[in-house]
Amino acid sequence: MANKTSNQYDSITSTCRDLFIKKMKDYGSAWRILRLTSLTDQIFIKAQRIRSLQTNKIRKVDEGQSSEFIGIINYSIMSLIQNEKGIVESPDLNSDQALELYDTHLSDTKLLMENKNHDYGEAWRDMRVSSLTDLIIQKILRIKQIEDNEGKTLVSEGIEANYQDMINYSVFALIHLKDN
Repeated sequence: MANKTSNQYDSITSTCRDLFIKKMKDYGSAWRILRLTSLTDQIFIKAQRIRSLQTNKIRKVDEGQSSEFIGIINYSIMSLIQNEKGIVESPDLNSDQALELYDTHLSDTKLLMENKNHDYGEAWRDMRVSSLTDLIIQKILRIKQIEDNEGKTLVSEGIEANYQDMINYSVFALIHLKDN
């Protein structure tokens, strides 16, 4: 089962990576000027929209949950890059540099997923997409609190682990949506 999960993970994240590459061609690394709080708010907006799509019967914009989960993945990776490199006043990464950082953070996040998946026995497969959405929103609220505490935690994992969890929960949700 772990090999199946790894292959599904790679398929989903390949789609996310392709979109990231295309957006880098369109916009460059303009996102490098964003503060972590702004990226967190972007992720929050996407997660709230997913929750709204899951609860409301009527949609006024013809985009589904999948594109929003992809957005959460890419914004979370951008957040990990910002957390590592810091915020800049003007775009400073070319496509190759940004992609190398993207791949490094994605690889680290996949390894975390594989380790947790081993310990938890792929429990996510029995979860609902709506529960994964709620967990993502909870992680965002935790990040906001950590940001408000100027990055300091007493006993909790830091911001990076929360972004990684949101990436992994989003991948799991996309696997579920693809399988249904």
